[in-house]
Amino acid sequence: MKQNLNYKKLAMQLALAGMAGAALPSFAADSVTAPVVVTGTRVEQNSFDLPMSIDAVDAEQMQEGQLKVNLSESSSRVPGVVVNNRNNPAQDLAIQIRGFGARSAFGVRGVRLYADGIPMTMPDGQGQTGTFNLDTAARVEYLRGPFSALYGNSSGGVVQIFTKAGEEDPTLNGGATFGSYNTHRESVGFSDSGNGFDYVINANTYRSDGYRAQSDTRRDTVHAKINFKLSENTKLSLVATGLDQPNNLDPQGLDASQLQTNRRQAGTNSELFNTRVTRSHEQIGAILEHKLSEQDALRFMTYYGRRDNEQYQSVSIAAQTTSPGFERNGGGVAVIDRSFGGIDARWVHQGEFASKPFNLTLGFNYDEMSDERTGYENFTSGSGTVCGASGRICGVKGNLRRDESNDLNNFDQYAQASWDVHSKLSLSGGLRHSRVTFKMKDRYIATGNGDDSGSTRFTETTPVIGAVFKYNDKINLFANAGKSFETPTFVEMAYNPDYNVSGLNLALQPAKSDQYEAGLKAFIAANTLVNVSAFKIDTKDEIVVATSQGGRTTYRNVPSSERKGLEFSLDSQLANDVRLYLAYTLLDAKFTEAFSACITPFPNGSSCRYGTAGDFETIASGSKIPGTYKYNLYGETSWKHQATGFNTALEMRRASGSNVSFNVADGQTESYTVFNWRGGFKQNLNNWNFSEFVRVENIFDKAYVGSIRVADGNQRFYESAPGRNWLLGLSAAYSFK
Repeated sequence: MKQNLNYKKLAMQLALAGMAGAALPSFAADSVTAPVVVTGTRVEQNSFDLPMSIDAVDAEQMQEGQLKVNLSESSSRVPGVVVNNRNNPAQDLAIQIRGFGARSAFGVRGVRLYADGIPMTMPDGQGQTGTFNLDTAARVEYLRGPFSALYGNSSGGVVQIFTKAGEEDPTLNGGATFGSYNTHRESVGFSDSGNGFDYVINANTYRSDGYRAQSDTRRDTVHAKINFKLSENTKLSLVATGLDQPNNLDPQGLDASQLQTNRRQAGTNSELFNTRVTRSHEQIGAILEHKLSEQDALRFMTYYGRRDNEQYQSVSIAAQTTSPGFERNGGGVAVIDRSFGGIDARWVHQGEFASKPFNLTLGFNYDEMSDERTGYENFTSGSGTVCGASGRICGVKGNLRRDESNDLNNFDQYAQASWDVHSKLSLSGGLRHSRVTFKMKDRYIATGNGDDSGSTRFTETTPVIGAVFKYNDKINLFANAGKSFETPTFVEMAYNPDYNVSGLNLALQPAKSDQYEAGLKAFIAANTLVNVSAFKIDTKDEIVVATSQGGRTTYRNVPSSERKGLEFSLDSQLANDVRLYLAYTLLDAKFTEAFSACITPFPNGSSCRYGTAGDFETIASGSKIPGTYKYNLYGETSWKHQATGFNTALEMRRASGSNVSFNVADGQTESYTVFNWRGGFKQNLNNWNFSEFVRVENIFDKAYVGSIRVADGNQRFYESAPGRNWLLGLSAAYSFK
């Protein structure tokens, strides 16, 4: 049954929580401060004084009472950001910022990712968050709006994680967390600092049987950062990350009937084909910073990495045969061997212009990616469970069906500046020129499967400008405007919507957006910070799914779309160590011109055929962009008892329903409200620090859809979220003083 949030009841609950805190013994309330951030301007500045929407989630908010596996655990605190936990270990998190990234079938699209200033997004705009280490994180910054475009292609927003500095004394730490579905996670780390250096090292392992069938997971990661002070003016940082995920099972999506019947089951043919992913990722980067003078500094960054991915899909045997109509199918086993790397160099000047503070950054970056991509049938003859005609065995690698090289690079130049033209007015702006080059060499050419080789290049210049008006010491007003662009990823360019045409989908163009934003940042007394922003985004050539035939998905541009909305956050430190936090997002994301899209389920049973009118339907102007949410609300009331080291919090998340496809008749998810509770203790004993916590998620056992597989051609749109579940965590740290 659909539930509606009783806002009066919620307000009463939060008020009662505050009143309960007020009745406790009084402690001095801490003041609330805006975080110091880097992502917005590439130099450290207080977010309160910046003409943009940027928030940071700190280490305590990410780690206290959390599993520390996914960004989705803490991202609800940031308005405008949606990071849904797919509860599918084979598919990485999908991130939305103001509706950008909603179309992603796997991983991150339309949002750029960084770790300690090193790109985690490839040149074509695809990225993954699985390597983000939350044990060692000092904070994660979320930049929204026009200034994101200064990071280049696919910058609908920017998410950047920063590793903390080493401890003053050698410190060994470790922890273990246990929970529902046979979940457990263990971690160990060491940190230290000395004369001219500091370092942090962490290794952790995560296992779970998962909420749904066919969702066993294993993830092992290691992360290290070392800082060297080479001289008074020179610093070198080395960052290394490794990820190993062997045989993570894939439960895939459910259709509406399966969701209603048994929301914990695996999707159609998932178990038959043993759908799964094995991936590994190793990356190392170096950042050299040299101060030329009190006003000028140089920064040089370089990085290199490798990523391997092998995915078994549930593509039917019929669709993988070489019979007419399926000759060009790439098979049901996708294998990618990737190498990537790049450099970034910049000059930073912090001085004065016309006797007023002035900052200027000039730089360039070059990034490249090279994929060896192969595809195989996911069946063969041999011993095992027979799943098809002629004794075929499913879920094993068979004959080669795809063999190609994908090469990508981007070369960008950028400038960014800010100037305090008056004690009450600051101006900021920037310009970036990007060039993204795609090259594909097809080595699998057979009867009915022509040469898909091809190349193309996209270039774009994206300006942005913003201003802050300092009404007084407590209130800042800001506004900004700019342009951004998003190229298709290589996966989206790989095939032409017309099944009879070989080569890259050269008709697919980048999506280009005009973005506008205005807002207010205000301190109410010393203990409450309020942020409000309104935005509007007009996009031409939005990239959407075009066709799906024989396991092959293609993409196209649609004429135009619009995103507009409102973001609000409130952070208030009340008396007696009670803290109240609220974040609200209102989003209207829609197509503003009509276009045609595949009918679902596919009218001929297995595909949507380009050029066949009966396979398509008209999507009217004003239709909602699928996978976006009209509103999201997060509320948290927390309390700390300083004398005993006790902390506790009640969390609430509320989300609207969402269309699962272009046509509202294809289905919608229901709105939902879930409550979580956490509580724990911290103790200090000589050189030891201990902490324990208990967490209960979805207290009232709400059945809801946690994530959507947008526009799935088989109508398997739904990825169900867990019911009530729990976590128990223990950790200890010893300082060698």
